[in-house]
Amino acid sequence: MKKLFFTLVILSGLSHLVSAQGYEGTIEYDKKKQDAFMIDYPYTPEAAENAINGKMEKLGYKAKEEKGLFNKDKGFFIFKSAFITEVSSASMDYLFKVEPKGRKTKDECIIYMVMLKDGNNAKPDMTAEDVAKAKAFLNSLKPDVEAANLELQIKDQEETVSKAEKKLRGLKDDESDLEKKLSKNRKEQDDTQKDIENQKKILEALRGKRVPVQ
Repeated sequence: MKKLFFTLVILSGLSHLVSAQGYEGTIEYDKKKQDAFMIDYPYTPEAAENAINGKMEKLGYKAKEEKGLFNKDKGFFIFKSAFITEVSSASMDYLFKVEPKGRKTKDECIIYMVMLKDGNNAKPDMTAEDVAKAKAFLNSLKPDVEAANLELQIKDQEETVSKAEKKLRGLKDDESDLEKKLSKNRKEQDDTQKDIENQKKILEALRGKRVPVQ
């Protein structure tokens, strides 16, 4: 039974490794079906986007992001005339897009990479070696994606701690207000008790002035 369980764990791990490799597919851009290189990662789209932008910024490139409510290319990050020597010695327009792997899977994503040369998709003219390099580049993003994901987790945890600290400050402020009200209440009780005692003395004095009826 233990051997079976161990075998299943190994197979599961191998399956995960295989699924984390770059592969080929297509995606629509500029109203055309574009050849693309793709890879799946078990992390949020935000983590993958941050990793890609961070990687490209280190290479000296800043993305132009496609935006707009009616823009069908919305979500693409475009790096014009970029050199990624791991992929090619020539400059290319590199287009990246990250999408959730499924509607119900927020913590898994697909990265698409489209390469354009002079406005045309570069994939058809690429050699087998070029294709392997493009896939290897996507594979190499794993540490960057993991690091970006960790930073997001740290940010979320910092916000959680900050909210808890804010709540504690509020509770302490409430406690301070209650203590002030309680102190004021006790003082008013003491003052009222003294006033009652004085009023009783006055009352007794007035009663003492009564003249017996003959």
